[in-house]
Formats: sequence, C-alpha cells, structure tokens
Amino acid sequence: MGTEIFNPLDKRNLGVSIADAIFRKEVFPLKELPSFNGAGIYAIYYKGDFPFYKKISEKNKKDFVQPIYAGKAIPEGGRKGGLGLDVPVGEYLYKRLNEHRRSIEAAENLNIDDFYCRFLVVDDIWIPLGESLLIEKTKPLWNIVVDGFGNHDPGSGRYNQQISSWDTIHPGRNWAKKLRPGKPKKEIATLIDGFLR
Repeated sequence: MGTEIFNPLDKRNLGVSIADAIFRKEVFPLKELPSFNGAGIYAIYYKGDFPFYKKISEKNKKDFVQPIYAGKAIPEGGRKGGLGLDVPVGEYLYKRLNEHRRSIEAAENLNIDDFYCRFLVVDDIWIPLGESLLIEKTKPLWNIVVDGFGNHDPGSGRYNQQISSWDTIHPGRNWAKKLRPGKPKKEIATLIDGFLR
C-alpha cells in the first residue's frame, strides 16, 4: 500500500546500500589485482567456456552482472567478535582474493584469465551484513550449489571429511585430494543445470 515507514537505518536497508555500492566499483582481472589495504566484500565473475557455467559466462559477456562467487574478508579476530574500533588497516581483502586466485590456478579445468572481481572496502561492523545481502541479491552459484571454493586445507587428522562439490568438478588443490569422495560429478552437474535454469 506504500504507507510503511521507511527507516534508513534498518539493517536490511543498510545491507542493500552496501550491496548496491559494490556494483558501482571497477572490475579487475583477478590475476592482475593491485594490492590495497582494507577489509570488506567482493564478487568474483566468470567469462570462460567451462560447459557447466555457460549461462553465467553469457550473462557476463557484455557487462559483469552475475557473480559466480561472493564473499567477505574480515580482520583477524573478527570471527570471534574481537573487532575493536581501532583495528589496524591491513591487506585482508587483497589477501583473500589472492587465496581465491591460487585455488583457481590450481584447478585443472579452469583458466585464471576468465575470472574478474570487484570489491568494496567496508567499515568492519557492516561486512557480514553486506556479504549476506550480496549473496541473497545475486545468488552466486559457488555460494549456493557448488560449495567448497572458499575452503582451506583442514589440516592433518581432519582429512576424513568429504571432498567439496567445487573440488570434485575442479580437481587440482593438493590438500583436497586427501579427502573422502563426495557427491558424484554427474549429480553436481544436474544440480547446477537445475539452478541455472
């Protein structure tokens, strides 16, 4: 009806403004990212010819409109609620994006030249909300269906867990080879097809 009271400080409105702000940022090839300081949120885009991602790639040919993955990078201690008001500025976002670059480069069937990113340095307190709304708004495939892209080596003694869907269809990360088998590739392909349809 349009009579609802608009509250600019409502967490949803704040999250939308953060998510919208990232789409106004410059897009960089992931392999040539200039170093920078700050924490925040990011979106990774794909423009290659891997058959499973054809629909995503087509959407990104003219303009970058469909991230394949979105995430956040927070300062150390942020996961435990240890963010202070005077957290020193570091290359948190830059380092996280470079971890992703290395994962893509390790994959046997992906080419780093096909990946691009945009990022937004955000005040620490708004990073989790911004990431949540960015994922909700853009529904990136690697966040929703093909899990595991953002995983780290679980370490010795913890290799009894299943390999992620991402590592199943993009083999190459050495530590992932030590994990137990997960979903079959054919099942993952069916899930991707259904999601993108």
